Amino acid sequence: MKIFFPIEDKKFQVDFSKGIDISIPLIFNGPQPNTYEVTSATSNAYKDNNFIGDTREGGPCNFETYHFTPHCNGTHTECIGHITKERVSILECLDEEIIPSYLISIRATKSNEKYNPPIENEDLVITKEQLTKKLEGKDTSFLKGLIIRTIPNLENKKERNYMKKTSPFFTVEAMEYIVSLGVKHLLVDIPSVDRLFDDGILSAHNIFWETNNKKLNLRASKKTITEMIFVPNKIIDGKYLLNLQFAPFVSDASPSRPVLYQINEI
Repeated sequence: MKIFFPIEDKKFQVDFSKGIDISIPLIFNGPQPNTYEVTSATSNAYKDNNFIGDTREGGPCNFETYHFTPHCNGTHTECIGHITKERVSILECLDEEIIPSYLISIRATKSNEKYNPPIENEDLVITKEQLTKKLEGKDTSFLKGLIIRTIPNLENKKERNYMKKTSPFFTVEAMEYIVSLGVKHLLVDIPSVDRLFDDGILSAHNIFWETNNKKLNLRASKKTITEMIFVPNKIIDGKYLLNLQFAPFVSDASPSRPVLYQINEI
């Protein structure tokens, strides 16, 4: 279905029948990404004295119980409640269905930019300098969402153990720059915008949500971070419409399915 729509003073066309899923499908009991060595996501047939929820074992239907940790087992979207003392639900924070967004690709690097705790010799980071080169002069009406694909972009991101292979993270300057652009929805293919072991400081998260001592900032409460996406190499950098789908969990994070739609300016 093709739709014509305006954004500010420009007109665009989008085909909503051709969405591009940039989530990592969660394969219960199978290969999957993992952070912090949490228990892998599993599914088990429900059983009691009179019923078994597995047709292969004679049950009338498949009826399973799932165990997983959204923050660590795959693509998930989180809200400000991830870091605040107040218990805030993702359902309270995402009220946009279609989000004008940019996709960019960045190769993490060593840098003299700041981080708290300080950057170590082996750290690779995403910097303000890199972001500026990619985003300076871009159409700000499409910066409600920012999708960052890190290079190299290998298929093993879909099942990577991040305790065995470290991941890049954002410098203080980089995240401050993202906030200055007015980005409301940040999507990344790494397990965290922060260093995985950072003494619990969560510098990048706190900068993005503009929090102070883990206190709720209502002005930033409608912003989200989506982690552990996967953007295929065939998808080119540029403008897209983003449909950020997620399970309706009353929790600070939920498994999610970001879908991109290509657009044409007319």
